[in-house]
Amino acid sequence: MELFCQMSNIFKVIPVVLILGSLGSRLGECRNVKISNTISYSAISCRKHSAVLTDFGGVGDGKTSNTKVFQTAIANLSKYSPDGGAQLIIPAGKWLTGSFNLTSHFTLFLHKEAVLLASQDEAEWPILPPLPSYGRGRDATGGRFSSLIFGTNLKDVVITGNNGTIDGQGATWWNKFHKGLLNQTRPYLIELLYSHKIQISNLILINSPSWNVHPTYSSNVLIQGLTILAPVDSPNTDGINPDSCTNTRIEDCYIVSGDDCIAVKSGWDQYGIKFGMPTKKLVIRRLTCISPDSATIALGSEMSGGIQDVRAEDITAINTQSGIRIKTAAGRGAYVKDIFVRRMNFKTMKYVFWMTGSYGSHPDKGYDPNALPIITRINYRDIVAENVTYSARLEGIEKDPFTGICISNANITLTKKPEKLQWNCTDIEGVTSNVNPRPCSLLPGKRLECPFPKDRLPIENVKLKTCSAAS
Repeated sequence: MELFCQMSNIFKVIPVVLILGSLGSRLGECRNVKISNTISYSAISCRKHSAVLTDFGGVGDGKTSNTKVFQTAIANLSKYSPDGGAQLIIPAGKWLTGSFNLTSHFTLFLHKEAVLLASQDEAEWPILPPLPSYGRGRDATGGRFSSLIFGTNLKDVVITGNNGTIDGQGATWWNKFHKGLLNQTRPYLIELLYSHKIQISNLILINSPSWNVHPTYSSNVLIQGLTILAPVDSPNTDGINPDSCTNTRIEDCYIVSGDDCIAVKSGWDQYGIKFGMPTKKLVIRRLTCISPDSATIALGSEMSGGIQDVRAEDITAINTQSGIRIKTAAGRGAYVKDIFVRRMNFKTMKYVFWMTGSYGSHPDKGYDPNALPIITRINYRDIVAENVTYSARLEGIEKDPFTGICISNANITLTKKPEKLQWNCTDIEGVTSNVNPRPCSLLPGKRLECPFPKDRLPIENVKLKTCSAAS
């Protein structure tokens, strides 16, 4: 029930929903709130009801576990889903917590001085079964730890802030992984499954145990303004991994990672083929990446549900292993097609162009080696790269060449000690135009400009509202 609380020195009545965390309190009781603490933010949806984590007894000392506090708060606020939804404000402080689940028509907002600290106690991380499109965990054959912020079968969810921080405290997990001490796959920071209408924005994510942001089997996903940081030698700390998602927009993100800054996925070998859910209609723009051992944007290697219609533009990479990398292999099946990339600026790169048709790492021996992927209609244009070791390493699959490759207007400046063979090409077909250094013979020169779509995807038309809350 919406309540109306008289606020001192304010000559109006403001509807709020506030919950006291002390024993004997009830959902919906009111307390005095200073209007000077009002926050505003942009979101796909605003909420009618609001509460602060401390209303439920949260303790922001960085030592006290708040796992049950988060679970209780969200469970209570979920009753407002049919009545304009609810938002949970995380105020300044260090909030230690294990995994917790979100609800529909809900906003989680982190104050700029709020830090969510991921618990290092495995008991605070529920075990989930493997994803059906993967068949097993990625770190181990068993299940996987639930992500820090998790949800499934949700609608209209916002995870945002004014650059509040989520700290995965990943070092303990990385050590266990390196020592082979984990029987389950490490947790991610944010994962939403089978969900629709998602926003993840304006946050700082650091030291994730593994992947940072993993929208999966979902649609209408908006990811904006994330700063994602991890040591460049940390294992599998991918930045953003859209996985079997449709209509996704990723923009204005800065990522320093121990793995791919963005990894586009859709399932693993026979499990992904059977599940059959592609990633398609994906926009990636205004991305800055630093990842010395991995890709700016990787397509695969788990792409067995298919990847189609990816549009990447205004991409910057510094001291990164490769630009847009396609990773696949016999046994993957499915396809990577209709990929459009333009306006890439690279500095200090090992490879500008890299396609791999022999990327192994199968889930088990049950995959079909005759399930050959189709890689076609891959387009790059308007590229400037400096201090490059190799211009390109393009390796298709024997009797299954990668076709329809188009590269136009690419100027690559080499390092002082470049590799002698600048274009290493096997089992590929395509064309180039105005590319320097001169490409391999399998990519003959023609006068053309590689295409980039002129239409807009539906997710590009989504506009944000200005929302507010008392903190």
